[in-house]
Amino acid sequence: MEDRDRFSEDTQRRSCSNPPVRNRRACRETEKDRGKTKPGLPETRKTGLSHTHGFNGMCVKQPCKTSETPSQCSDHMNQPLPFWLLLCVAVFSLSTRFYNITEPPHVCWDETHFGKMGSYYINRTFFFDVHPPLGKMLIGLAGYLTGYDGTFPFVKPGDKYEDHNYWGMRGFCAALGSCLPPFAFLVVLELSRSTAAALIAASLLIFDTGCITLSQYILLDPILMFFIMGALLSMVKFNQQRLRPFSLSWWLWLILTGVNLSGSLGVKFVGLFVIILVGISTAWDLWKLLGDLNLSLVDFAKHLFARIFGLIILPLFLYTTIFAVHFAVLNRSGPGDGFFSSAFQSRLIGNNLHNATMPEYLAYGSTITVKNLRIAGGYLHSHWHLYPEGVGAHQQQVTAYLHKDYNNQWLVKKPDSEDHAETPELVRHGDIIRLEHRETTRNLHSHLHEAPLTKKHLQVTGYGINGTGDLNDLWQVEVCGGKKGDPVKVLRSKVRFLHRSTGCVLFSSGKTLPKWGWEQVEVTCSPYLKETPNSQWNIEDHINPNLPNISLHVLKPSFLEILLESHIVMIRGNSGLKPKDNEVNSKPWHWPINYQGLRFSGVNETEYRVYLLGNPVIWWLNLFSLGLFVVMVSVCSLALQRGAKLEGERKAHCRVILEGGGMLFLAWLLHYLPFYTMGRILYYHHYFPAVLFSSMLTGITLDTFPTEC
Repeated sequence: MEDRDRFSEDTQRRSCSNPPVRNRRACRETEKDRGKTKPGLPETRKTGLSHTHGFNGMCVKQPCKTSETPSQCSDHMNQPLPFWLLLCVAVFSLSTRFYNITEPPHVCWDETHFGKMGSYYINRTFFFDVHPPLGKMLIGLAGYLTGYDGTFPFVKPGDKYEDHNYWGMRGFCAALGSCLPPFAFLVVLELSRSTAAALIAASLLIFDTGCITLSQYILLDPILMFFIMGALLSMVKFNQQRLRPFSLSWWLWLILTGVNLSGSLGVKFVGLFVIILVGISTAWDLWKLLGDLNLSLVDFAKHLFARIFGLIILPLFLYTTIFAVHFAVLNRSGPGDGFFSSAFQSRLIGNNLHNATMPEYLAYGSTITVKNLRIAGGYLHSHWHLYPEGVGAHQQQVTAYLHKDYNNQWLVKKPDSEDHAETPELVRHGDIIRLEHRETTRNLHSHLHEAPLTKKHLQVTGYGINGTGDLNDLWQVEVCGGKKGDPVKVLRSKVRFLHRSTGCVLFSSGKTLPKWGWEQVEVTCSPYLKETPNSQWNIEDHINPNLPNISLHVLKPSFLEILLESHIVMIRGNSGLKPKDNEVNSKPWHWPINYQGLRFSGVNETEYRVYLLGNPVIWWLNLFSLGLFVVMVSVCSLALQRGAKLEGERKAHCRVILEGGGMLFLAWLLHYLPFYTMGRILYYHHYFPAVLFSSMLTGITLDTFPTEC
């Protein structure tokens, strides 16, 4: 053993006596640091192993063959990692992702959403989505650059693309999905110093049918996973530059980490999980730097502020820039207007509130729409459908609806008269009014029946015939912050409606009604009179031919105000995604065992069928490796705790398992366990970011396990 150790050291010295130019710096570091391990790097094997320099001077474990002479072994160790190895990974990845990329030639699954949203960007039409805008912006840009004109409607899955150019958007997603195996190869190579481990990890992702399928369609997932893996690779590369702080490469990988973090969060909010991972790694790195007595506090402060800039300030700036571009491009009224406040809508070209001209003050006889002031609050709405038996009184439903609709219109009337003076009379603070639904002629009504969903609140209904009802149809107008006699200003006044008979206040709970309520938002009468956005409303549309129209210069919100509002709307929209009747709700425990996939296309045997399902062999191997990793970590930790002497290969593998494997295991946990706490509907494809980490962990585990045995 000692002879072989001396042989390895001799050959290392000889290999550094006349190295290639690109390896001289690394060889000088080897001479300088001989006998000690670089902080944060796994120790190299002492027995029959050498360092060779691969990508960016990276050292990769390669054994000297026993049949080689010392000079042959020296030449063998000086060989750089073959570039063709990474090239082969990239070629295989591209070929699997781009194979039959145009099939099927019709809309598949969520292409109906994200393809349509790409079209909205090309047409500059505003829309609402529960995810941040970067992924859809990139899809729209890819379509625009490849000749797609944004005219395909994307109505439903199965619609034929015909002559529309859709391959560019699919190709863009496939290109980003093709980067995942090469990224995995480089990450595992950095963490383990083993080409075998890197090849195993990359191969698992290359040949996983689930990853291939998810990358071939117009979806956000390949874009999200590209940025997640980019952030991980940049972070690992940055950590490997710790011996060269503030060098050009150190800054490059720090900046790229921040860029990829903003990209991952800019595509989906689950990008927050990789931000947490990078945050934990950075905090641990800073903690170790703080304990380094050779590092002055001034130098530590430089490290701290560099990371604050690269990992906090820069990502936040880029993230807000994404939204600035989003708001600048989508400047025309579209299907998403109703989810946002009246002030937000006033900035959209084509919206009825943009440069609006309408009567300034509310008057009796006016036709109006009333919008709730909670973020993502809807319009006061009614329709011919009744509350079902057993749900309060069997009367006409009153809801809050998030879209503009003719059923949102109400007539403002006096409590006891149909006749109006020739000179319109303004509605003022403290007035008693009736609101008659224009389409059904039923009055806004409340009574002592419990609300459908919100306990202790009263039911609100539509009641009466042709505007004739009873005393429970009367509401008192209250201008928030106003005094008796103040007129109600259209758009600008915050108004509450107090029910005269019961004393409750008109309220939008934000809860989604069941299918019988068309999944619209519940409207109640709340006995709690505290002023909240849920009980505040504003008059948005106002039609009265007897009043002069004036130009209303609504105070347009600032960028920060619309940024905040858009995030609240997205978060509430995300949490409101509930499974519909007969819709399969995937469970998180289903995912690691590959219990059930997801149908992308095709219902009957005559259609082209696409089914998202991971390769069972790969997924079950990943699951087995997760368990094996836990056992190996336990053994290594116990051995170190008991003071066992670990030497050579075993010691190096123990550090790889604890450090590199530990990081990947933590990443898998962060991208998997939070789904158990989510109340929204979940789908099988939500697990795929975690699959990336479990596959890389499998590469490290299978590579080190034989030696540990």
